[in-house]
Amino acid sequence: MTLNRSKPISLDDLAAYIERRRIETGITELPRNSGLRRTASKRALLKAIEEAGGKW
Repeated sequence: MTLNRSKPISLDDLAAYIERRRIETGITELPRNSGLRRTASKRALLKAIEEAGGKW
């Protein structure tokens, strides 16, 4: 399956496509964003999520 950009696809189809591509390319882990350029509001939001027991 290739992505046809002229018509919408479901999220389930997109997730399946991405999973197939990850298997085909051998990419199993994607690097996380280092966060060096995060705004103060984003840092505060992530801190609040962490303090509430969430994992982002």
